[in-house]
Amino acid sequence: MVRQLKKGDKVAIVSLSSGMLGEEFCSHNIEIGTKRLIEYGLEPIFMPNALKGIEELREHPELRASDLKQAFLDPTIAGIICAIGGDDTYRLLPYLMEDSDFIHAVNHHPKLFTGFSDTTVNHLMFYKLGLKTFYGPNFICDLGEIATTMLPYTQKAFESYLEEMNPKSGYITITSSDLWYQERADFSRNAIGTDRISHQETRGFELLQGPEKFTGRLLGGCLESLYDLLTDFRYPDEKQICEKYGIFPDLEEWKGKILFIETCEEQPVPELFEKELLALKHTGIFDVIHGILVGKPQDEAFYEEYKEIYRKVIGNNELPIVYNVNFGHATPRCVLPYGAEAIVDMQEKTIKIKQEWIS
Repeated sequence: MVRQLKKGDKVAIVSLSSGMLGEEFCSHNIEIGTKRLIEYGLEPIFMPNALKGIEELREHPELRASDLKQAFLDPTIAGIICAIGGDDTYRLLPYLMEDSDFIHAVNHHPKLFTGFSDTTVNHLMFYKLGLKTFYGPNFICDLGEIATTMLPYTQKAFESYLEEMNPKSGYITITSSDLWYQERADFSRNAIGTDRISHQETRGFELLQGPEKFTGRLLGGCLESLYDLLTDFRYPDEKQICEKYGIFPDLEEWKGKILFIETCEEQPVPELFEKELLALKHTGIFDVIHGILVGKPQDEAFYEEYKEIYRKVIGNNELPIVYNVNFGHATPRCVLPYGAEAIVDMQEKTIKIKQEWIS
């Protein structure tokens, strides 16, 4: 468990996947995100390699791993915010999972860690090491959002990390956002101050099948990231490396869990989506989990098609599936803490997550 952030805390910004934070086209996101963190009373610390750019960090995963290690070894840093996702953060695993100093720091000096997308692999690494992390906002997409303010629903989610704005005990209640937003076509400096195209949410959380109420501890991530670590689809060595370090939890660990899962900005066509979901089914987890939370597809791409594929592939009408939840790549997004106890109640259309902060 970790503590909430408080005024005066330092938060590390790390580029664990893509190095785009260091490119000129993201300079305005740095300015905006830095300003917002400072307004919360936090001190952003860009780790030494976080701004070295796409090519440098692609060629040197050890630099990315070094930043994460140093953030954990630094006693003045209280939280870690991922810059953005990507697709090859698995390459950090040998530099971290074989480093006794890093593992000791994670176990003895826990810190708040937030991000989504390819960060799934980092989350699962930390889960294996016993650290509870947060599938939630990242720096570029959320703190660096180029509208005049952060998206209100996402902003409230980020504020759940802050001690003065959120209780340490009890439950956080997640309800459907009243609005959803299209992905931007223009992320440039010229678009600063422009709002995203928004739509009224007409569906809310949808129960596709199964009981209206279920409980369990949360575990999951981005479907494409999970598919990649289970196969050789994207990188020929990813499956082997992830298996070596036991990154995908074993079947015993999945028992009684609530799987949360969402699709990335690639918006996989239904045929690929079905293939990805089948890879998960072949692990056996659908036979032992208590339920599934499905994130809203970005831009509602293949919205109805995905619903049918979930029913078809899972093939168990008794397993509850709640669809169109606001997390992951679609905006706005909430926070889902790994390992936290959740109560899903579709009569009330709520997801209640137990707060388990330590002081």
